Amino acid sequence: MKNKKKINKSRFLFLILFLFSTSLISLKTLKKVKIKDIRISGSELFSQNDVIKNSSLKFPIRLIFIKTNFLENELKQNLSLKNVSVNRELFPFGLAVKVKTRNPIAYGEKILNDEKILGFIDRDGIFIDKKNADETNLSKLTIQVFGWKEKFKKILSEILVSQDNYEFELVKITFSPNGFLTLEEKDLKTIFLGFHPNLINHQLQIINNLKNEFKKNNFPEKIDNIDLTNPNKPKIKVFKP
Repeated sequence: MKNKKKINKSRFLFLILFLFSTSLISLKTLKKVKIKDIRISGSELFSQNDVIKNSSLKFPIRLIFIKTNFLENELKQNLSLKNVSVNRELFPFGLAVKVKTRNPIAYGEKILNDEKILGFIDRDGIFIDKKNADETNLSKLTIQVFGWKEKFKKILSEILVSQDNYEFELVKITFSPNGFLTLEEKDLKTIFLGFHPNLINHQLQIINNLKNEFKKNNFPEKIDNIDLTNPNKPKIKVFKP
């Protein structure tokens, strides 16, 4: 009989503790997240104010109403991040924001509302605003990109990644307002590629072959430009004395 009473008492205490903890959690989720409750890890570039300024959420906001996936997408887009994860936490209370920045491999320039914006480009062809870039390795950058647009990021990524596999040394990548692509290589100078992104791999292979021939045979003529708009009929123009 005594054992039964002890069991019932234990169950009662457990039920009380359960209800108390449930109520505490419910109260915590209804508590409003303020700027001091935002914790950022992964980079020292961004502050709590950056999270608030680059989100459409109106802080302070109740923890339970924060849509973490929505906030992740906003911060990733607006802060040019490689990745971001947002978690609602009760103990300690607040919002845990973990960011992964992009690694710039080229200088970049884009035009937005007739305004020239300076920044950087990563190997995915993503534009990074100057204020959002990690400045650790910027002194090593040797490539400039002009005329960046969202629609060019795929072909731009292919060009930048090709530097890992090919011998040529790009100096400049330029997209005209209508999308005409021009490269500048250290020795081969100006290279016209045109409007056909589906030809880029073939064109890059030709550039690499030309660069190898240039180095092997010590090409005596000074190249003015190379036209690869039709890669099956490449044209090389040299300076005439």
